Amino acid sequence: MGIVAGLDSSPDFTRIVVCDSDTGAVLRQGYAPHPVEGAEGGGRPSDVDPQAWLLSLGEAAGGGLLEGVQAIGVSAQQNGLVPLDVQGNTVRPALVGGDKRAQVAAADLVDALGGREAWAQAVGCVPQAAQPVTKLRWLNKTEPEAALRTTMLMQAHDWLVWQLLGRPVRRTTDRGGASGTGYWSAATGTYRQDLVELALGHQAALPDVLGPSEAAGTTPEGLLISAGTGETMAAAFGLGIGLGDAVVSLGASGSVMAVHPEALVDSSGMITSLADATGMHLPVVTTLNAVRALRGAAELLGVPDLEGLSDLAMKSTPGAHGLVLLPYLEGERTPNLPHTAGTLAGLRRESMRPEHLARAAFEGMLCGLADALDVLRGRGVDVRRIFLLGPTAELPAVQAVAPALFGAQVVVPQPADYAALGAARQAAWALGVSQGTLDPRLPPVWQGAVAQVLEPGEELAVGQAVRQQYVSVREQAHPGAFRT
Repeated sequence: MGIVAGLDSSPDFTRIVVCDSDTGAVLRQGYAPHPVEGAEGGGRPSDVDPQAWLLSLGEAAGGGLLEGVQAIGVSAQQNGLVPLDVQGNTVRPALVGGDKRAQVAAADLVDALGGREAWAQAVGCVPQAAQPVTKLRWLNKTEPEAALRTTMLMQAHDWLVWQLLGRPVRRTTDRGGASGTGYWSAATGTYRQDLVELALGHQAALPDVLGPSEAAGTTPEGLLISAGTGETMAAAFGLGIGLGDAVVSLGASGSVMAVHPEALVDSSGMITSLADATGMHLPVVTTLNAVRALRGAAELLGVPDLEGLSDLAMKSTPGAHGLVLLPYLEGERTPNLPHTAGTLAGLRRESMRPEHLARAAFEGMLCGLADALDVLRGRGVDVRRIFLLGPTAELPAVQAVAPALFGAQVVVPQPADYAALGAARQAAWALGVSQGTLDPRLPPVWQGAVAQVLEPGEELAVGQAVRQQYVSVREQAHPGAFRT
């Protein structure tokens, strides 16, 4: 039996899981919050000293947690940009998270290359405010002196791997992390240095992109460090999803991603073509409104929490007595309606009851995500099983509605540190390949996630009728919104 560790450095904390390399069984765990100082408000990008990640890592690994570990995998928050100078020191704090002011930089980049389709063809995605390529543009326009001193670009997991290895000359990333930068193409497997120059104003050195089972290196103590990857890719790997599987994540906003054998080019910009941690691809479609629509409905109805909103919705019936909510409360990205507002349709005397509005909020949120699923299905992505993630996936109203609206089996995994587990699984793969016991093309088979399985069953026809009711209202309010 080998022992490996997976490290997940999220925006707020570091989690470490130590696992049996053969089965994935968790042997022990560590946790530490990240220091909060240094984050700026006022709509600016969050500025974080990367040393805070190392401090948190050290605290999480305390007490001999890593004793006996032979390999470590690193997962970290995506879209974090670490600009380095010629000596390898940070030019400024890392830029992490989103930044509404960077929307201007994103629009500038779209125009500078000749439109959304040009970006989709170049790197499989259209620049968004959070992406590293957009942050480079923001840096160039807002802090030109810092931009001029930037000679090397890394992301959070790249930087952590580099630090664990003792800052070697060679700097690395993986295809999953690289695919989210906006200057690496998942379709061609190559960087677009011209896009870096377009954004930053000059060229910069970029990390070598490793294959899924390659090791980034070995520490002086002999500890193997795998390639690492972004949190999304690590979580997908930790869940064990494969062809035919999709993941629907319920946060304030929502996302749908699925495993696909090839990169997709989508000129509408609705699909972001990411690479995964296994050699496949993860096309992603994002909605701006998911749980925020539920919270808005709860506040409107004076319900103290989402559990209460769910209980209220369960007193209604499918279709909410004709009440339909288009949950576009923050505008919307899928479909691309950035300046629109939500719509409440079907108001009649009999439908104007709290339980029907509560039901319409759940149905509207899930119908919006079903629209995102249809974007992927419309491009030939096979979706037969859907993993539903997020705390609200446990709500009875979500579980009652989702299988029939999605038209597929829904799996609700037990809460776990799936990103850390995915990082550990990657470490086990790289360790096995280095020892000659694993095929570099086939990851280790680990125990699947403990999960609740929900079938559409007899409710499928009812769910499709609810969906059609929603689509009719959407088409009336926004004709042709999904035409590309």
